[in-house]
Amino acid sequence: MEAFFYLVPSIMIAGLLFGVFGLVRRSRRVARAWNGGLTAEARCLRSYTTTSGGGDTMVSTTLHHVYEFTTREGRAVRFEEANGPGTTIEGDIVTVHYAADHPEEATAKAPARGRLLAESGCLLLFLGVAIAFCVFFMVTAHWMFAEADVFMP
Repeated sequence: MEAFFYLVPSIMIAGLLFGVFGLVRRSRRVARAWNGGLTAEARCLRSYTTTSGGGDTMVSTTLHHVYEFTTREGRAVRFEEANGPGTTIEGDIVTVHYAADHPEEATAKAPARGRLLAESGCLLLFLGVAIAFCVFFMVTAHWMFAEADVFMP
């Protein structure tokens, strides 16, 4: 029974750390594309939505765009980006930002370093608080079980 109070928070911490890793990786990818200094005109080849949830849970819809552009070296690059603007439709021309060494990690999002920092910081803070709560819960459970062992013969 005692192991349950350690196992569940440990699994939650692992999932939260996975979220932290994904968030940092996404933020670094977008910042690298913005800092790469290269831009190109890309055509939106396709836009589509995906939904998750349903039943008794909240439904979430994500808008995806597929873009294609040509680098300065003449290489054709196609990439997909989630959470783009709803006003971009198939056939539209948009400006993409990319780094020369990773053109496949391009982004059609306009540079907004402050917004990226604020979004990432708030999400990291939330995930950090959730991890701290899990650790607090495990320490409290350990303390409670240790106290119970003292009073139980």
